[in-house]
Amino acid sequence: MMNNVIYKDKVYGCWTGKNIGGTLGSPFEGEKEMNSVEFYTQTLHNTPEPNDDLDLQLVWLLAIEENGIYNLTPRLLGEYWLNHIIAPWNEYSICRLNIQNGLYPPLSGSCNNEKWCWSNGAWIRSEIWACLFPGNPDEALKFAYMDACADHTSEGIYAEIFTTALESAAFIIEDIRKLIDIGLSKIPENSRIAQTVRLVCDQYDKKVSRQSTREAVVKANEDLGFFQAPGNIGFLIIGLLYGEGDFGKTICYAVNCGDDTDCTGATAGSIMGILLGHDKIPKKWTTPIGETIKTISIDALATDCPATTPILTDRVIRQGTFARTLNPELEDIFRKTSEKEKLAALTKKEVAQLIWNRSPYELTFDLPYGILGIDFINGIEMEEGQRKKLHLRLRHSKMEVASVSFHWHLPEDWKLEDNSQTMLLAKRKWSESAVIEQTITPGKVIDTYTYIELEVKIAGRNNPVILVIPFQKKGALNYNKMKLNCGDKEIRLLKNRGADSSYVFNQELFF
Repeated sequence: MMNNVIYKDKVYGCWTGKNIGGTLGSPFEGEKEMNSVEFYTQTLHNTPEPNDDLDLQLVWLLAIEENGIYNLTPRLLGEYWLNHIIAPWNEYSICRLNIQNGLYPPLSGSCNNEKWCWSNGAWIRSEIWACLFPGNPDEALKFAYMDACADHTSEGIYAEIFTTALESAAFIIEDIRKLIDIGLSKIPENSRIAQTVRLVCDQYDKKVSRQSTREAVVKANEDLGFFQAPGNIGFLIIGLLYGEGDFGKTICYAVNCGDDTDCTGATAGSIMGILLGHDKIPKKWTTPIGETIKTISIDALATDCPATTPILTDRVIRQGTFARTLNPELEDIFRKTSEKEKLAALTKKEVAQLIWNRSPYELTFDLPYGILGIDFINGIEMEEGQRKKLHLRLRHSKMEVASVSFHWHLPEDWKLEDNSQTMLLAKRKWSESAVIEQTITPGKVIDTYTYIELEVKIAGRNNPVILVIPFQKKGALNYNKMKLNCGDKEIRLLKNRGADSSYVFNQELFF
């Protein structure tokens, strides 16, 4: 079991490092050239810069406190997003609009999000899961996935799984290179994230200069452009390796790579904060920013935000301690007697592989007798006369064996192949037999969204469950011009936090 004093010091160090790195990098966000920053360039008055990297995680903390960690689902986090996050930028606004239209996670991250689905918004908010599950990356990354799929898919999700695993392991492993290997073990070997991380490691081993390694990362990811996760994860790794354990060098080297500098600096700071603990972070870095938490992307009053990093630390530790009480097996890793045994346990792939294999287009519904997943396979877009295949799965059935029937209430000129009612044999233990394929051919499609009722009935019960399934007209939305639907309240909140008002628009759906 982790010593409670050490645990608190490391969680406190994590949030303090997050504030420090985010504040250091904030003035340089978007720079496409290398910087040479060595310390804060702002005039600070014992307060940090506001940082969406940290404050979005306060929404997840509220969800945990109100529902319990093991009651979280992607759909529930989507509701908290809709009710508490007001940020109008890029994937954040796309996530919000998707959920407003019934596209809950993971659809909110995989649909209408071509430009930003691999960007940086997810991996920058991984600390809360690591702090809740210290030394247990496999448990932490289950929740990192729920978080990341709200506004990302594929590489955007792998990025958060990577940082979550690394940060969770940092509570019990001090070697940076071993931590990187643990992170790599949780993502596909051929992913762009993994390729970029290995590139930086190889350059470092060959004693290539930091500047040349940065240029190699840019070149390897030039097809993606800036503000994308593969390149910025590479910059984070440059900071961690070339910083060689020095807090100041690590965050400065990450920031000096340019691009999304508040993100790379903040995550580098949080990792070093976990490794060192709060008490070993140099005072030259902690004193100028104090312990205040400043938010910019959430409704702070409605979210019940902690005012300081010590308060945040106490609230996170309370939930982390409770999670381990509910699941005593989480302490198994601490009973490993050798570092070799610990590393073997920390680099297992089974849990991560289940996440890699999740469909990005499956909309789930929590039914009284199990979880129904409707997989749109290649996305929710449809067009008149074009067949659309769906997979229906019933997981975690509460019945030993049960027959479940489905009846689609389709518009008059829409067709379901064969007939409108099919049967699924559900079992308590998941198996391939609990999957059926259905094909719908749309008739005339007028609106951007068509909402179809699906009636679900289990044998032996007369009361059906009615679900509403969204379908999106192909080509109806302009992917890159979706704006946040902000009301007057949200506009005032954003302006009060210093946001550029030019980002704030009424909802526009470009047909």
